[in-house]
Amino acid sequence: MDFAFDARTEELRGRLLAFMDEHVHPAEAVAEEQRAGLASPWDVPPVVEELKAEARRRGLWNLFLTNQHGLPDSGYGAGLTNLQYAPLAEITGRSPQLAPTALNCAAPDTGNMEVLAGFGSEAQRKRWLEPLLAGEIRSAFAMTEPEVASSDATNIETRIERDGDTYVVTGRKWYISGALHPDCAVFIVMGQTDPDGPDVRRRQSMILVPRDTPGVEIRRAMRVYGYEDHYHGGHAEVVFDGARVPADHLIGEEGSGFAIAQARLGPGRIHHCMRLIGMAERAIELMCRRALARTAFGKPLAAQGVVQEWIADSRVAVEQLRLLVLKTAWLMDTVGNRGAHTEIQAIKIATPRTVVDIIDKAVQLHGAGGVSQDHPLAELWAAARTLRLADGPDEVHQRSLARRELRRHG
Repeated sequence: MDFAFDARTEELRGRLLAFMDEHVHPAEAVAEEQRAGLASPWDVPPVVEELKAEARRRGLWNLFLTNQHGLPDSGYGAGLTNLQYAPLAEITGRSPQLAPTALNCAAPDTGNMEVLAGFGSEAQRKRWLEPLLAGEIRSAFAMTEPEVASSDATNIETRIERDGDTYVVTGRKWYISGALHPDCAVFIVMGQTDPDGPDVRRRQSMILVPRDTPGVEIRRAMRVYGYEDHYHGGHAEVVFDGARVPADHLIGEEGSGFAIAQARLGPGRIHHCMRLIGMAERAIELMCRRALARTAFGKPLAAQGVVQEWIADSRVAVEQLRLLVLKTAWLMDTVGNRGAHTEIQAIKIATPRTVVDIIDKAVQLHGAGGVSQDHPLAELWAAARTLRLADGPDEVHQRSLARRELRRHG
């Protein structure tokens, strides 16, 4: 097997690494300083728009939009394969608060753009997809609900009821990422259009609900391990109280919501997992620098046996994860998401769990500084730990993978 990146990937990696070193990493402290002077915690620091402009100038825009979405000639994306994009997503994971946004490759917009590209009507693409691709607006994906176990999408209780030439949306959602961003213009909402249908996976639909629709109330910001996650536009509790939208805002057909959700979750897992590996790489780098710079009990931390074990084990784990994720990306490109089912489930299970452990070791090595705002580790840990839920609970992926393995031998 040839593990080398192709020429196109290498060229983009070089450009992206230079952009990170020259602009993104220096902007991290600037963004925090600017945020302190903003009128609203959800306002965007000016440096973020500067990064976006520079990324576009360097041709590092919408890299996530792989050629499987049918838009390689649109001029918006780079027309990459999943295998080509995966190592680029890893690099952005070294600065997860700034880099994905700077490249217009941040969730939940990426998944929403994929939905509109794959399932949206021509009018929906014109109104919502094109401004999203241009970075002119942001969006949110409203699926999770507080009253049911949303890890099982068939539990969703929000109603999407047809009323003449409109649909009426009623329900309560929470942890709706991006909803508090000042540029958030539209929600993709998942709810039931046929709650009594015989097929539980055909009861759900997805619909576009503009943020300014009467009946849409952003009730509060939800914290994540104490963080408000400003850079992602926050995570909101949102109530849809009889929000009425035109019938042509339905995505696809009634009953297709579950299938669209599954399609949306495929490429996004590659994105999250590769960014997580980038986060782990930064944690290892910080761990090594700390170990070489600090002395305890008469010798450098780097000379302590337990610290050496942490560093070695972390390096082994990252190399294993990267190969598994790259294999998954290759399978998605060659045999499709269904053919890569086992590997997709495997990376969902292994990557966040392992990266949390690596970042935790780095936190331990930094002592009190590791849990403070003076280092990025606490925020990285919170983000990685959250992905063990946001990408679906580990146990759901384990269940799916185990059942598939059992069928092979039944």
